[in-house]
Amino acid sequence: MKLFVWDFHGTLEKGNERAVQEVSNLVLESLGCAQRLSEEDSQRLYGRNWYEYFAHLLPQAPHEWHVQLQEAAFLLSNSRPDIIAKYVTPNDHAHEVLEAICLSEHDQIVISHTLPKSLDLFLEVARMTQYFPEGSAFAVNGHAREVQRTKQDVLREFLKGRSFEGIAVIGDSPADVQLVSVAGGVSYLYAHPGRPFRDCSAHYRIQDLREILREV
Repeated sequence: MKLFVWDFHGTLEKGNERAVQEVSNLVLESLGCAQRLSEEDSQRLYGRNWYEYFAHLLPQAPHEWHVQLQEAAFLLSNSRPDIIAKYVTPNDHAHEVLEAICLSEHDQIVISHTLPKSLDLFLEVARMTQYFPEGSAFAVNGHAREVQRTKQDVLREFLKGRSFEGIAVIGDSPADVQLVSVAGGVSYLYAHPGRPFRDCSAHYRIQDLREILREV
């Protein structure tokens, strides 16, 4: 049995950068800031910590203010699922691939850089909760002031007492690809069609999730 380790944002979903843009601008407006996040900025900054978006827009403001804006953005995002639902959709062929793994002898988990409540919401909006039952969806709050756990920590803890004949990690960032350092395996660096790949080394670079089916 193999283990498939998924990233969520930018891999299993598409459209979240537009939700980030709207939420960010609502927060900026509510707090009296004149700056607004453009669609171009949202796409270019996507994948970074949310406070870094605000640092980009307000470079002269202190870091504490960027963090406060981030906290306000998370609160608004979690209280406005309608915004998430308006933009976030399953990535092309994501359900097909997740279903194939679910029906196989293999196992799969998702590890996302977000808050636990946010991950639950995103999985629900993307209609993926059935593929990641209790104990297989992990949120790593990479946006916290002091990161307590990394994706590598989560995978290492999950693997304790478990044995797999192979591991495949799929994500759109260097941190996802580096998960193979925990227990070996094969890495797939994903990028949406028309978007550049992030700068890192991976076993495979793909723009169609169906290429993962070679591992099933």
